[in-house]
Amino acid sequence: MSFFVYLLITKQKNKFISYVGYTTNLYKRLELHNFSKGAKFTKGRKWNLAYKKKYHTKSIAMQEEYKLKKNYKLRKIIKEKYITNNL
Repeated sequence: MSFFVYLLITKQKNKFISYVGYTTNLYKRLELHNFSKGAKFTKGRKWNLAYKKKYHTKSIAMQEEYKLKKNYKLRKIIKEKYITNNL
């Protein structure tokens, strides 16, 4: 089974915000976030997938998710790259 760490981006007023998570079914999870069935923080917003990385074990995926959640510099780099390429 594969596990994915992902970063979602949405625009709120004049700035972009991000959300980091992990899952086994990436596109179903994105759909849940966009239909307000995901995490409480993501409700009521339209999210776009900006980053994903595949892992073979849940424990490694959870460790990497934690690192990405805490590494604001890396999140900013990913957001800026996504914004530049998609807007």
